[in-house]
Amino acid sequence: MAFTLSPPPPHLLPPKTSRAGPSFICHSLSSSSSSSTPYSMGQKMGGSKLMEFPHLLDPHRDTMISLISAVENCLGSHLLPSSVPPDVEYYQNESGTSQGTLCVRCGIDSSPVDFVLASWLHLEQPTGGGALDITNIAGYMKSSTEVPHFQFELVQCSPTYFILFLDLIPRRDTVSHPDYLKTFYEDTQLEARRQRLGQLPEVQPYFSSSLYFRGVVSPTGILVSIKCEDGGKERVEEIIRDHIGPISNEVAGIWMDMCVGGGGEVREAERAELEKRDSLIKRKAIEMDLSSSLPKQFGQEVADRVLRVIRSVYKT
Repeated sequence: MAFTLSPPPPHLLPPKTSRAGPSFICHSLSSSSSSSTPYSMGQKMGGSKLMEFPHLLDPHRDTMISLISAVENCLGSHLLPSSVPPDVEYYQNESGTSQGTLCVRCGIDSSPVDFVLASWLHLEQPTGGGALDITNIAGYMKSSTEVPHFQFELVQCSPTYFILFLDLIPRRDTVSHPDYLKTFYEDTQLEARRQRLGQLPEVQPYFSSSLYFRGVVSPTGILVSIKCEDGGKERVEEIIRDHIGPISNEVAGIWMDMCVGGGGEVREAERAELEKRDSLIKRKAIEMDLSSSLPKQFGQEVADRVLRVIRSVYKT
């Protein structure tokens, strides 16, 4: 999606001024950071640097470890080992003030999963306004299935201000394909998760200034800001631990059930149109975001080698 691996563009920066879901085939692991299992699982997603998360609040780190571990647990047999070069698996700018990681595991030939990507970024602001910490997990599907793509991104803009983007990205138009809307969004009760998080007073809808981005997000997509000016850091940690983490794991579980459930198969004649839509989304992600922001943060040489890997994986 549009924000993988990059600092938030202007439309994602802070402004200046239930019912229980279906049972999951794939269950996410405990978010406890004391367990050694998530770390050993995470080694398959690109080595120790990815799993260090050195700048995050504890609940934020635990959420990432839990999500990555769940993907490894459920989809590991569908994925090849990461082949990202060491100088892209972990990279930084000349001064070392900004760092990034990237892990990509592509799907095996028989898998409906195209690839799963995980990353974190720590970006010191040149104006002295603190740092942005961005974590991302994305799962893209092949054209053999119409199962939506998965996107999780949590951005810490300040110790008390976060932006969350959590969605299953539609791969068909939900107006002309009402069965698609029902199967992947209504029957899975994703709206209940969105509403559950929206009940918290600190959580407000975040309206991107990018009309393109707003057109890509699903009707049940979660794009919110979390401001805890009164409760401070403790309240932020509570919201991430008790609400964002569990809801993100539930949505990821729904998506992984779809991946391994064997549904959503696409006829050969329809695959070209699905590939075209997917390719446009990936190309736009690079054009809108990565190709301009990475050089500014890391310099052209580092940006070029990271973008080479991304373009290779995205096939753009």
